[in-house]
Amino acid sequence: MIEILKNWYQRHFSDPQVVILALLLIMGFATIMALGDILAPLLGAVVFAYLLESVVGQLQRWGVPRVAAVTVVILLAIAATVVTFFGLVPLLSKQITQLVKELPVMIAKGQGYLLQLPQNYPEVFSAQQVQELITGLRGDVGNLGQKILSLSPKLFQNILTFGIYLILMPILVFFMLKDKQQILDWASRFMPENTELSRHVWNDVDAKIGNYVRGKFIEIGIVWAASFGTFSVMGLNYALLLSFLVGISVIIPYIGAIAVTVPVAMIAFFQWGATAQCLYLLIAYQVIQLLDGNVLVPVLFSEVVNLHPVAIIAAVVFFGGVWGMWGVFFAIPLATLVQAVLKAWPRFAAESEILGGSE
Repeated sequence: MIEILKNWYQRHFSDPQVVILALLLIMGFATIMALGDILAPLLGAVVFAYLLESVVGQLQRWGVPRVAAVTVVILLAIAATVVTFFGLVPLLSKQITQLVKELPVMIAKGQGYLLQLPQNYPEVFSAQQVQELITGLRGDVGNLGQKILSLSPKLFQNILTFGIYLILMPILVFFMLKDKQQILDWASRFMPENTELSRHVWNDVDAKIGNYVRGKFIEIGIVWAASFGTFSVMGLNYALLLSFLVGISVIIPYIGAIAVTVPVAMIAFFQWGATAQCLYLLIAYQVIQLLDGNVLVPVLFSEVVNLHPVAIIAAVVFFGGVWGMWGVFFAIPLATLVQAVLKAWPRFAAESEILGGSE
């Protein structure tokens, strides 16, 4: 057994640079898992600084001094956040409140439809089955209400934490962008000398992650706007709230589109019933999803996402379970990082060259 482990270690970790890469990855993941909650403002600031760096760089290429470029970008980002928070959040909150008030009416309509099933389809549904289904749904709704009430004591604490983040993060992002080179030089002092392999992996992933994050924000905006326009023109209730859910759903590949279909279909059904208008709305919604998946995603992420759907879903499940919403959002970049590590790993790279040469 010891000899087997020794041979395995020599095959994979005989190169010191491989050991350095493995240690850096392990330390990075361990730090985030252990101190993720404490370092949340810092990690969030790093993400936003990384996202805004390309804009700052573009302004510098146009001749704007870095400090001025950073100041302009931060002010524009703060202005966009303020407009979003004070402009859209009250409207979303209003529609959520209206939807909660209308839920008892929707539940009553739903029970009515269910009670008609034994009459319309007696060979498929029995009255006892429908009654058991209604009883189960009532219990689920009651449990959901209790869970919501149990979360209410934490609401004030979450609001206070969010307010602190709103103050700290812009300051952190500003200094990270302003003093980027000094911070990188300071951090490089703690890095080992032989890091060529690690730098190769980072250079391979760097552009892809930046393009992915920026592309994902663009995709969210386009899908949200297209859904809101379609829902508003067709007269669907809660158009802003539902279109927001559709836009956010693109964060989770495949799973998000399927999950958000349920509230869209339910609202349309309870508003219009089983009518042509409801069918047209669902067709229009599916057209938006098809255009997003087959036109928008290839255009925005043609050079970023080169992963099998199984790998994408596995990454969403794994990293989402480890790091929550941040893990879901960065599932594909993290999967791309894993792919780049495997691609650069000496043994796998050698096998790829052999296979490529034999073709």
